[in-house]
Amino acid sequence: MPKESTIKEYAKLLVNVGINIQKGQKLVINCPVDCAYFARMLTTEAYASGAKDVLVNWRDDYVSREHWLKADDSVFDELYPWDVQKRYDLVNEGAGFISVAASDPENLKGVDPDRLVRADRAFASNETARRSRDMMMANFSPWCVASVPVLSWARKVFPGTDDDTAMEKLWDEILSASRVKDGGDAVAEWRTHCFNIESKARKMTELKIRRLRYKNSLGTDLEVEMPEDHVWIAGGDTSKAGIRFVANIPTEEVFSAPKKDGVNGVICASKPLVVNGNLVDGIRFRLEKGRIVEIHADRGEDILRKAVDTDDASHYLGEIALVPYDSPISNSGILFYNTLFDENAACHFAFGNAYPACIKGGDDLPKEYLEEKGLNLSSTMHEDFMVGTADLSITAETRDGKTVEIFRNGNFAF
Repeated sequence: MPKESTIKEYAKLLVNVGINIQKGQKLVINCPVDCAYFARMLTTEAYASGAKDVLVNWRDDYVSREHWLKADDSVFDELYPWDVQKRYDLVNEGAGFISVAASDPENLKGVDPDRLVRADRAFASNETARRSRDMMMANFSPWCVASVPVLSWARKVFPGTDDDTAMEKLWDEILSASRVKDGGDAVAEWRTHCFNIESKARKMTELKIRRLRYKNSLGTDLEVEMPEDHVWIAGGDTSKAGIRFVANIPTEEVFSAPKKDGVNGVICASKPLVVNGNLVDGIRFRLEKGRIVEIHADRGEDILRKAVDTDDASHYLGEIALVPYDSPISNSGILFYNTLFDENAACHFAFGNAYPACIKGGDDLPKEYLEEKGLNLSSTMHEDFMVGTADLSITAETRDGKTVEIFRNGNFAF
């Protein structure tokens, strides 16, 4: 276990950089019960930084699994209105949200995937729930996803080690990836890091890319058209109230959104991922005019198919992200079985919803206009999958007809 002072520095980072809490602002913490000590640290730091109130939503892997396995079948087709309204009200007033992503990667193994999909569809059919999701995607509220270890997760990442060692190793990797050091200043480290990757994003935006071509030895051979007026984003973003925040800690990605109907070819995933509490590996998609028309996975194919079939828009891509193969998380050589970390070890895509901010001024533009521009904005789904490899090449054709090398041997070429 790291020193208490180091963990407190991590909590300080999430409160003061992650959501950048403002005086008089409410904070919502979503956290596993196993990590209650960390939620308490976040709470103390938030109040010390001027939070008006802190609300904690607890979750538990055991209770969650029991729910998905044993609850009456009818509950997966409905939402509790008070839960939906509470979240909407908090988003609407600009509360900050910190989510601690820590769970057993295969906690829902064996659960009927139809239950998971029906729950997603119930969410999609609820107008208030959809509105709160759309507001979050448009950065109406600052939000941050981060992690601390839980034993079931540590055992998966470091099999064959005793429990104490596994937990210690996972703590070390999380803190290292998050640029938190004993006696260091994590807030200052993050400001420098954000400046560096935001510079890359600005360069990508300035290129005015028409389309990108991906190729590697896994079999990825893909052409990706980009919308007009698209922008690339990295590091921090800005909420409706003008608050700078960092949605993911750690983050190494420079991302945007592809044109919904402009993706053609084959994508092969380079890492496994966890979908609805199930491990999926060996993913291969074929796309035509943006739509996923063929799906394969060596493991968990039924889970993947159900996720892609959540709604019509989940058959299309909503995110394109560039991450150097020599990123700190990739160089650790560790598979985290947690998308927050694994997506920051490799270039990736996401099927499902796009972020409005990926179009210039998009957070303030109507959904219909953004869809006309080519963004995929009608899905309840947003699932990242990793495609980066050591030999990945990406070339761009700009709108003025130039060819620019973007990635060479898995890393930025500029």
